[in-house]
Amino acid sequence: MAGVPRETSCILSALLLSFHELGGSLARIIAVANQKGGVGKTTTAVNLAACLATSEQETLLVDCDSQANATAAIGFAKDPSRRTLYHTLILNEPFDRIVQKSQVDRLDVVPADKNLAGAAVELVSAENREYKLKTILNEIQARYKFIVLDCPPALDLLTLNALVAANAVLVPIQCEYLALEGVSELLDTLMRIRRTLNPGLEIEGILLTMFDERTTLSRQVATDLRSFFGTQVFQSVISRNVRLAEAPSFGKPIILYDIHSKGAEGYTQLAQEVIANAEKRTGTGARSAHSGA
Repeated sequence: MAGVPRETSCILSALLLSFHELGGSLARIIAVANQKGGVGKTTTAVNLAACLATSEQETLLVDCDSQANATAAIGFAKDPSRRTLYHTLILNEPFDRIVQKSQVDRLDVVPADKNLAGAAVELVSAENREYKLKTILNEIQARYKFIVLDCPPALDLLTLNALVAANAVLVPIQCEYLALEGVSELLDTLMRIRRTLNPGLEIEGILLTMFDERTTLSRQVATDLRSFFGTQVFQSVISRNVRLAEAPSFGKPIILYDIHSKGAEGYTQLAQEVIANAEKRTGTGARSAHSGA
């Protein structure tokens, strides 16, 4: 540390060491993003968050989409009186007045509502508009192990706020023709954000969704994606599953709706990969999920 006395440097090092020994690490913030709709983005955000929480990881799910699908899928009925992300982003309401306990132990939720559609417009004239969500999450990051952001299916100011606040991006890709085309656009945007607004932004991983092992197309797309992106593709694959499609209409994550389904199995495996990768980054675990170990 240039310009810092040796004694001060030693004290700071000791404080950082004790901080990690006490488990005082900050939450890993993961934005689930893909500007292409219908790829399982909200399904992934909700079920990854729920499976992380059931793996005894304190988790926060933030619904950044004005459609509020993640809010409904985790069990919150529409309620015009409920405070949402809009109230803290635009009206500066305190986080503790916004956050809700979910039906899953260890999982908190910041809900969304239709007002968020207006937030994208209102943010245009705001000072430091790209950093609004980051500022909010910085204040509560020490409370959680993981914060999962469900982004809108568009590269608007809300998605930009999520990508600036995030440590990493998880990209769900449907196993279909032209899947690579949408991803290349997203990766181009991520590179721009790294150059300008968030130099530390990483790729958490690419997740294959709606996989149907019976079709040649699904198998070919999966092979192409793995050959193109290598170890950045998660080993976990989310198969097409009726129970997984039904769960949101009952306001339950798949792990509560049908723990024995293929969907629950897929998202449980994904959560374990995410946890293993986080442990590897912080030096608290030796496994590398993306290596398939």
